[in-house]
Amino acid sequence: MRAAVIIFPGSNCDRDLICALRLITGREPAAVWHRETALPDGLDLVGVPGGFSYGDYLRSGAMAARSPIMPAVVQAAERGVPVLGICNGFQVLTEAGLLPGALMRNRDLKFLGRKVALSVATTDSPFTRAYARGQHLDLPAAHHDGNYFADDDTLDRLEGEDRVAFRYVREQGQNPNGSQRDIAGILNDRRNVLGLMPHPERAVDPALGNTDGRALFEGLVTVLA
Repeated sequence: MRAAVIIFPGSNCDRDLICALRLITGREPAAVWHRETALPDGLDLVGVPGGFSYGDYLRSGAMAARSPIMPAVVQAAERGVPVLGICNGFQVLTEAGLLPGALMRNRDLKFLGRKVALSVATTDSPFTRAYARGQHLDLPAAHHDGNYFADDDTLDRLEGEDRVAFRYVREQGQNPNGSQRDIAGILNDRRNVLGLMPHPERAVDPALGNTDGRALFEGLVTVLA
């Protein structure tokens, strides 16, 4: 499986994603700077990492979504290439129009930096196929703007089309950031684009104390290798 990771000014999880992909696939992912206008040929996966692209000026992900490389990412997604956006990458994908909705400030207006409990809402995607529906995961989260928002029609469509990939497991009666309908990750209508706020790439190695994110990448390898 040949992967590329997009790097923006302010990305700080690109190395995490590159290391996770190297570990799982046995191949070195391509690191693509945001000012490039084309992706490497023959890609099986495009990763958009977490961080604070462009310092989160204007809105989180808004400036990155207009980087020179993003038209090539959109075109790859339209061709059916899987695109994975994690944390700030999820924000970039919504701003680029690859996923519906928006990521707003956390409910309590505080940065969230801890493990969060998730459940797998669907296994009908290359990203979630190696999990079981309803399986509980503990994944690290590190975000200030992770509160997923969309209008009711969009939310109903996401649920009706089984496009909610992950949900937060409510703790003490509420999810950690206020996301509507407990949404932690969603798919596009072709099911080849996933955006999620928690960090599976930080949970792939026993040395990190958690391997709950590993199956996401192993499932991709099974489908794409």
